[in-house]
Amino acid sequence: MRYVTHFSADIFSLLNSVIYFQKAVLELQRNQRAVSMASFLYSIIGAAGTCLLAVFLSTADKHWAPLFGRIPRMLLTEYAAALSIIFFIGVPHIGDLAALDQQRLSVQTELRPTSLDRTVFLVRFWELPARWALAAMLPGAIITVLFFFDHEISSIICTLKRYGVQKPGGFAWDIVLLGTTTAICGILGIPPANGLLPQAPLHSESLIHTVFEQDDAAVGTSSINENAGQNRSEITSSTGSTERVFTRVYEQRYSAFLQAALILAFTSPPLQRLLGLTPTSVLAGLFLFMGYQSLSVNPILARFASLLTPPSETDTLTQYNLPNNVHWAAIHFYTITQIVVTAAVFGVTLTVAAPIFPVLIIVLVPLRLMLMNRIWSKETLRWVDGWACREGKPEDESSQEQGDDGGESGSRITATRPSPDEKCRSRKDNIGEALFSSDQAVPSGISSNLPGICAEDKLE
Repeated sequence: MRYVTHFSADIFSLLNSVIYFQKAVLELQRNQRAVSMASFLYSIIGAAGTCLLAVFLSTADKHWAPLFGRIPRMLLTEYAAALSIIFFIGVPHIGDLAALDQQRLSVQTELRPTSLDRTVFLVRFWELPARWALAAMLPGAIITVLFFFDHEISSIICTLKRYGVQKPGGFAWDIVLLGTTTAICGILGIPPANGLLPQAPLHSESLIHTVFEQDDAAVGTSSINENAGQNRSEITSSTGSTERVFTRVYEQRYSAFLQAALILAFTSPPLQRLLGLTPTSVLAGLFLFMGYQSLSVNPILARFASLLTPPSETDTLTQYNLPNNVHWAAIHFYTITQIVVTAAVFGVTLTVAAPIFPVLIIVLVPLRLMLMNRIWSKETLRWVDGWACREGKPEDESSQEQGDDGGESGSRITATRPSPDEKCRSRKDNIGEALFSSDQAVPSGISSNLPGICAEDKLE
């Protein structure tokens, strides 16, 4: 993962979004074959309603002010999906809808393996022929690659700069825990518990809170340097005091543990009956919402929007002009390449070769480092891409290596001590990364208040 860039991570995230949309469509198709036309038409309404209501409620914290107060708005935002699901579980029991032949989730009435050929959960793996154990190593290796990449990309997305995460990541320990639980699931003969995109980023979104601090000019400058990397803005009043506004996430373990405990509890037959009340149309709507949430924070979407924007309006998307050596045509070609690669990998998932799609994602990593720098300029790649798990960009390291090979100490000093203009350009690149490579678009009207924009930018 040290060599993975946002190019591969964004493609994998987009692929997950597309797969969620596909799962929603497949769920509705199965519903169509099992129920009457009237019930199927309501299923479409129920799926769309579940998704749209969840999207609507998820905007409460940012766009509903001053309605209800801050805490109710925050609760509506954090539990938008759950509230929407509960609402549309109850709707089919109202009026004439209760007479429809609704298709609901299939659940068990007793705690036992789903297969009728098994009476206990323990798999007698020691009785399996050795040839089948050897044959399972190839698909097992592919699934290992999928789980590893899925989890690492999820961890990266959950710790984006805009979340203001302060504790270090635990990538290695996460993989140890995932491997342990997967091994236990194999012994018990149950599907391994893995599914992090976009559930994990949604968890981080629900834990976001805004912090307001007000200091004098000197203290504010010092504190901003300490909180580098957070999504923040600052407003300086006429008296010289500075109000800093930045976002953080509550870094705790209780919510994740509670979620896991509830999942375990709902495997019991009494609570499974509650799950059995859920129409499959609601499940399709949940898939739509999860796909939307994953897509909405994917930088490919922001760059695709710029692709559809007239050239005369593209500069307003970033609130400032691109560097002279970076052109929109190259950025658009980069975006189209990501979309085409995603479509190709998705096409593979629809064929008998579907199990190898994780390998295709992994292959993108060396292709990005060895091939793409021959197609795009270093300046363009530096603008739209960067390391996924660490600070910096691949092009910066290659430039340093070339500088070191140059031979003269003076050139090395120049490389390690950038001029004010270079520092300014570096900060601009970081903001460009926030729009095109990691987080979200810069809101209009606050560009002059964003830290990292140089003084001359504010005067332009």
